[in-house]
Amino acid sequence: MNALLAVMFVLCWSSGFIGAKLGAGDAAPLTVLTWRFLPLAVALALAAALFGRARWRGLGSRALGRQVTVGALSQTGYLLTVYQAIGLGVSTGTTALIDGTQPLVVAVLAGPLLGQYVAPRQWWGLLLGLAGVVIVTAGDATAASGVSWWAYLVPFAGMLSLVAATFLESRSPTDTDPVVSMIVHCATSAVLFIALAACAGQVSPPPTASFWWSVAWLIALSTFGGYGLYWLVLRRSGVTRVNALMFLMAPVTAIWGTVMFGEPFGILTALGLLLGLGAVALVFRPQPRGRGAGTPTDEQSPEPDVVRGSARLRR
Repeated sequence: MNALLAVMFVLCWSSGFIGAKLGAGDAAPLTVLTWRFLPLAVALALAAALFGRARWRGLGSRALGRQVTVGALSQTGYLLTVYQAIGLGVSTGTTALIDGTQPLVVAVLAGPLLGQYVAPRQWWGLLLGLAGVVIVTAGDATAASGVSWWAYLVPFAGMLSLVAATFLESRSPTDTDPVVSMIVHCATSAVLFIALAACAGQVSPPPTASFWWSVAWLIALSTFGGYGLYWLVLRRSGVTRVNALMFLMAPVTAIWGTVMFGEPFGILTALGLLLGLGAVALVFRPQPRGRGAGTPTDEQSPEPDVVRGSARLRR
């Protein structure tokens, strides 16, 4: 995978936790999410109507329904839990750290659900990354105060929602244009968030510049950058590799939180960052070719690639 693409993905995805914190200071999570997706969905729909009609040709009702479900899981379900956790007082770093357990869950399920081979060295890389997540989580949790214990369970629900969306998309029998997918996902989230906010009486935005700054931050960096790059990297490099990068989200978010909000950054956070970098290096290390043909070994086996797995399903 292109190194620049990987760096951009990590920074943009991490920016979502920071944007959630920025918005939480002015409004309820549902208000922030409603105004993050409402103007975005309208703008994307207009752009699609004017310039992208050809992209929608051949999109059947079944494929459209699948994309609606993926959008509801990967955006609505995932983001709502992240924002609620931060609104309950869980720090941005800790929320990202809990979200960082996603790669191990995906790796465990990739074999039975997608029939993909996960090499032993990649398992070691995933476990190394998990160790980094645990270490940084311990450091952040000990520094937190006044946060209910159950609040730390909320991001786990979002992580599982994103995992479900990833596998649902990976098992799709047809390819959907990425632009079409983005429009459908954002429109789905806009409708769901408006409905939820209306039921809670939280639709009206606060008349503050900081609120709209956080909305602009979330649309530009988190949605177009982080969310768009997630599916692009997933298509190019597969489940295991894209999720190895997820291990970097927690320490990178912790650094952002320290710089912007004064959240604690100690020796445990630094150690977790190093372990996360080591995990990514181990998973991404090129495999040497074996000398002879035969049963694939750790060194000879192909990377567990969601694109290859999906291709087999499509055939």
